[in-house]
Amino acid sequence: MDTDPAISGEAARRARVYILDSHALVRQGLRELLEEAQFDVVGESGSATEACLRIPALEPDLVILGARLPDGTGIEVCREMRSENARLRCLLLSSYDDEHALRGAVLAGAAGYVLRQLPGTALVEGIRRVATGGTLLEPGAERRAMEGLYESHVRLRPTGLSSQELRVLALIGQGLTNRQISEETLLAGTAVKLHITGILAKLGFERRV
Repeated sequence: MDTDPAISGEAARRARVYILDSHALVRQGLRELLEEAQFDVVGESGSATEACLRIPALEPDLVILGARLPDGTGIEVCREMRSENARLRCLLLSSYDDEHALRGAVLAGAAGYVLRQLPGTALVEGIRRVATGGTLLEPGAERRAMEGLYESHVRLRPTGLSSQELRVLALIGQGLTNRQISEETLLAGTAVKLHITGILAKLGFERRV
């Protein structure tokens, strides 16, 4: 059977990985582990601010993110980066098995959520799976995340959010860009921007992240 040259070329290319973690020793350990496994580590950083500046320029296939950072969280970086590039794969590394953090990772568009305690060989296998389009999420994780989001919407109703604003908020939570929200809701781009501005004002936030 013939093989598509584009597919075979893509499969042969070393996956480009960016590492974001607040601990230098963790970054060094991950870099050595990944390079030994034939990944191409294109960059690393210890802060959310630096990562958000460097990731778009370096164009990695996969970002490995620590859960807690000195100036934010890995979930926030995942959400912001995927709002700019929905094809970017993100894998969250956490020290704790936290249902709330898992839900946040799913809603931010992460393809995986794993514990740091995972043995090196299993971690490499999981990273490879995510880099090639797979996921490392528990069965039912996405369903539980959406149920939690719906419950949050119900609690938010007293803030004065309209049904349309709640719908836009749900799509923001899924990591959709303004253009994708416009396509999903059939609203004009300017209307989506106005809804988002109203949502932020009512909830007391300065930015969508």
